[in-house]
Amino acid sequence: MNRRDTDTTNQDESGRPLDGRVAWVTGAARGQGRAHAQRLAADGAIVIATDLCDAPATTDYPGATPADLAETVELITADGGTVYSAVADCRDLDGLGEVLSTALEAVAPGGRLDVVVANAGIAGGAPIEVMTGHQFREMIDIDLTGVWNTVRVAVPHVLAAGNGGSIVLISSANGGLKAPPNLSHYAAAKHGVVGIVHSLANELGPRGIRVNSVHPTAVDTDMIHNDFTYRLFRPDLAEPTRDDVVDLFTSFHSLPVPWIDPADVSEAVAFLASDASRYITGVTMPIDAGLSAR
Repeated sequence: MNRRDTDTTNQDESGRPLDGRVAWVTGAARGQGRAHAQRLAADGAIVIATDLCDAPATTDYPGATPADLAETVELITADGGTVYSAVADCRDLDGLGEVLSTALEAVAPGGRLDVVVANAGIAGGAPIEVMTGHQFREMIDIDLTGVWNTVRVAVPHVLAAGNGGSIVLISSANGGLKAPPNLSHYAAAKHGVVGIVHSLANELGPRGIRVNSVHPTAVDTDMIHNDFTYRLFRPDLAEPTRDDVVDLFTSFHSLPVPWIDPADVSEAVAFLASDASRYITGVTMPIDAGLSAR
């Protein structure tokens, strides 16, 4: 195994922490995924950006589009980064593997893959007495099985490269560390991601691959800023708006903020992807403005 704590061949004169490395980000068309892809590219990584570019059946907010994914590519290339994009469904194990293999052939002859960010996910909520089996299954299929599928198709490439690697799974503070009402399917999926982290950190650690998760609080993206979420948190109002949920979301935190920016989560992702965290594995890292402390 090539020990990264002594290897300096992956950095050029710019000294960027991920120069010469390849990173795969799922759910990269917008929101957190776009921010993670941009940050890793800015740190020197060649980025593979994939996304479903569609709305799953049980979500109540608009899905990402091919135009969103194209915008991610434009933003990265405008900043001088290198990116390969493709539409991919994390629920489709075989299809996901084919997309990744094709991407690696295009950007990394020899198949090098160093960083995996399993970010693709959905959100939603309903009381248990009205939640449907379809809602539960789709949440698990995307937010848990989709994460496992991503790791499953990526690990053989990371191992084959022989450079070690970093796998970062995007979970949630409000679901993966705590479990509020009306989110039983989401909490089940996000808690399951923690199980993947703990098991694979032990399984892959001896081969130089680190596995960690990050757990954001509410992030300022379309996933929370939509009419459905506003009504879920303010059922007392007929047509609640963003302004109507600010105080409630702020009350969840120790710090006086209602939500955080995608870039705040990307800071943690970039840290866990880099050699600065080379001895960190099996960690569930909150970026939650103190939500988990309350």
